[in-house]
Amino acid sequence: MRAWQIERRRRTRHLIELGGLVFKAGVVDLAGDDRVLIYGALIWMADKLKSDQGEQARALWSAKGKKAFVSRE
Repeated sequence: MRAWQIERRRRTRHLIELGGLVFKAGVVDLAGDDRVLIYGALIWMADKLKSDQGEQARALWSAKGKKAFVSRE
């Protein structure tokens, strides 16, 4: 297998895993599978992380994510 094929598969797997997190969090059902809404929310999240409140948001969201992973295992 060529290097570009390996990298493409690695990237595809990564994107699928990220999509799985969106689904696992319940965002797909809550948004009614509205991709514009989901994309807008992700843009808002990115803006929040870039803001002066970024570190606070990162700490809060990381703690919430860790707690969810532990409780759902």
